[in-house]
Amino acid sequence: MALIKTFVCLANSRKLSGRCVAGMVDDDSGEWVRPVSARPNGEVSAYERQYRDGTDPSVLDIVSVQLLRPQSHSFQSENWLLDPDYYWKKTGWVGWRGLSNLEQRPSALWINGSSTFHGNNDHISTEEAVTLSDSLKLIRVADLTLHVHAPRAMFGDSKRVLRARFSYEGHEYILRVTDPEYRREYLAKPDGIYELGESFLTVSLSEPFEGYVYKLVAAIIERAKTPTGSRR
Repeated sequence: MALIKTFVCLANSRKLSGRCVAGMVDDDSGEWVRPVSARPNGEVSAYERQYRDGTDPSVLDIVSVQLLRPQSHSFQSENWLLDPDYYWKKTGWVGWRGLSNLEQRPSALWINGSSTFHGNNDHISTEEAVTLSDSLKLIRVADLTLHVHAPRAMFGDSKRVLRARFSYEGHEYILRVTDPEYRREYLAKPDGIYELGESFLTVSLSEPFEGYVYKLVAAIIERAKTPTGSRR
């Protein structure tokens, strides 16, 4: 049975040829909603996620989406199959104070202890991941920095990547960033480390790849750039 879910958009990040959009219902329930398409990997096209005026949902928008049914997939329990025949609707937006009401405080970002060469606590084995009950977290960090570099330059690969470095609950993390706005802004800058300070982060678990699930920073929300109040 089709229904409408209204949530605060907390990610509109890169995923294959489309986007991964996700948000949290603003009713103190802590419920996450990730609308997904009927494609094998669930990415959402520009056509499927547009407002009536043709614009794209932004992080912090309050969005209403027509959904068809729950579409949980392993640890991605937040998935809902979207109805592509309906426009999405923006009903308002939230600021820093509204984010504070949604903040989650897990003791860790799922399971720690497994790292890639350039990351830290940035992936989980597929065997461990299937035991998890969710794949999205909204956390606040005080010491966010971004690192722009070309990790395989010594091998002739000049492709540059953006990673987020931060500490959370006594753990150090270095995670890939998939937030398209921050990728566009910071990959245009010289290689280096950039200090952002206090921020909210939406952290997501990827689809399994070669035996691992990766922790990704799907959205960055800087306190310095975010209004305090909300409009509903």
